[in-house]
Amino acid sequence: MTTDTEVKMGSAPTSNLTEHGQDLTPQQDGGVHKTTSPGVDHIGFQLNRVIKRPGDSGETPMIGDKVYVHYTGRLLNGKKFDSSHDRGEPFTFNLGIGQMIKAWDLAVASMSKGEVCEITCKPEYTYGVSWNPPKIPPNSTLVFEIELINFKGNSSPKMVALLEG
Repeated sequence: MTTDTEVKMGSAPTSNLTEHGQDLTPQQDGGVHKTTSPGVDHIGFQLNRVIKRPGDSGETPMIGDKVYVHYTGRLLNGKKFDSSHDRGEPFTFNLGIGQMIKAWDLAVASMSKGEVCEITCKPEYTYGVSWNPPKIPPNSTLVFEIELINFKGNSSPKMVALLEG
């Protein structure tokens, strides 16, 4: 995985860099962009990531890793619909195996431990029009502030089988 430092230093593959930052999608379709400068926000893209606080290293979690995050979710109008801070404990999930919305899998996979970022994501990378949790209208663009607290490799036989098959 390419680190933020590699992007800033110019050693990331140039094929996935655009004037809006690094394209995080496997298909390089422009659906998810990671900005390379704090404070830049490109609302027109599917998912935009603004780094609010850099992490402590270039290491990023891998598919299947158990990740621990704090987050706050808001509608575009600023209304909060959910927050792990309100519950007083981090939220955990296994990265990249479909337990979370696609936007989270893509964004958290590009974060390093301790990083805080804000992502703005269009409905096709969140809940779309077919299913929406309470407090989120259908077809909503959502804004999340996510802090990656920690991550751990998950090599349990069940997880290995899931990732391989």
